Amino acid sequence: MRAIICREHGDLSVLKLEDVPDPVAGPGQALVRIRACGINFADSIMAAGKYQNQPELPFIPGSEIAGDVVALGEGAAGCSVGDRVMGLPGRGGYAELVAVNVNRLTRLPEHLAYEQAASFAVTYGTSHVALAHRARLKPGETLLVHGAAGGVGLTAVELGRIMGARIIATAGGPDKLEIARAAGAHETIDYLAEDIRERVKALTGGRGADVVYDPVGGDVFDASLRCVAFEGRILVIGFAGGRVQQIPANHVMVKNVDIIGVNRPAYDSFAPDVSRASQEELLGWLAAGKIRPLVSRTFPLEQAVEGLKSVVTRKSTGKVVISP
Repeated sequence: MRAIICREHGDLSVLKLEDVPDPVAGPGQALVRIRACGINFADSIMAAGKYQNQPELPFIPGSEIAGDVVALGEGAAGCSVGDRVMGLPGRGGYAELVAVNVNRLTRLPEHLAYEQAASFAVTYGTSHVALAHRARLKPGETLLVHGAAGGVGLTAVELGRIMGARIIATAGGPDKLEIARAAGAHETIDYLAEDIRERVKALTGGRGADVVYDPVGGDVFDASLRCVAFEGRILVIGFAGGRVQQIPANHVMVKNVDIIGVNRPAYDSFAPDVSRASQEELLGWLAAGKIRPLVSRTFPLEQAVEGLKSVVTRKSTGKVVISP
């Protein structure tokens, strides 16, 4: 099969398209022919060798896939050859085939396209666990979403709307802000032209945001800490801005602020009931038409690195996927 392989750590140039042996479904696994694979910022962190749960070299990036089951390993139960599925293999998605534990696969709803399925689990799962489980977002609270037109940010806007929050969305430029408004944002801030702290204060009558959803980090986090409400919660989702912020404990103490880390994949290992409950609620909302994954662009496998570059440079909106 063809696959994008990482054989050394570095920038995105270390990712190469190669012909490699087909994987084999082991005990409790299904072999899936990949029809679509979601691109995530974390894929670039793995290539750099800086991910929290770093795979050993060599490896194939790609943590969320959708496709067709073509073979089953010994003892694999819960799916059949021919099933349309989506899943979270952890890695291996930038390829034509992947072996996945069957307990990490879900049958696709009939109406869901492969591309949408491959853009669902990581982004919506991250935002749902963050907002519902970690921040315990309440109806009527003000939710500030950074990177609101990006992969995870846009899902936070959608889910915040469903959960009854008042949403302030930040993004770079009017086109991205329009995407956030279409997803349900009540107010928007163009961080290229406006001061985040001052605008949030103005929009909330000086009170600040109850919950901040931050996949950007760096300077954006610093601004958030200065416009979060008393007893507010700041969700640390990622560091797409390039700088991992150092948190001043005195600022946290003054306003009794909670700084909450969110690592969604950790729930699969340490609290699988949380992952399952989250996915069940999300699939229900998906079936009811309450959420609609936005796939902004699809790249063929040989252009996967270009797709990842568009995510890393924050030029993309919604979700970017690979279609082998």
